[in-house]
Amino acid sequence: MKVAVQREDFDLGAEVRAISKDSKVGAVASFVGLVRDVRMTLEHYPGMTENAIRGIVDQAASRWQVMDCTVIHRYGELQPNDQIVLVAVASAHRGDAFAACEFIMDYLKTQAPFWKKEHRAGGAAWVEAKAADDQAAGRWKS
Repeated sequence: MKVAVQREDFDLGAEVRAISKDSKVGAVASFVGLVRDVRMTLEHYPGMTENAIRGIVDQAASRWQVMDCTVIHRYGELQPNDQIVLVAVASAHRGDAFAACEFIMDYLKTQAPFWKKEHRAGGAAWVEAKAADDQAAGRWKS
């Protein structure tokens, strides 16, 4: 399982290939999030953020048959259309891969300690948490 919080961009194809090498892998589900519309700055607490993400990945692996997983989240200055996050999950079957990928992404939005500041023409402002993100994550509570 790979968890990385980094400034550098990532190569989706290379990351998917890296978790697909086991001949028992029958499915890889991936999600790539992109920066929309406006330049942003992402901040995080090194160490704490990676640990939080590992905890999310561990939760997914305890619920579904996850064979491997990669989560990469970028920080720093990002421009519109830049890749910001990758979640890729390998499993023997597509259902487990899809569900685990969606769960991880929903929990990243609500549980991972990142702070986003949008830079618009009228000035910069911190992005507030969205109720829709909390609702999406809430559906996984058991």
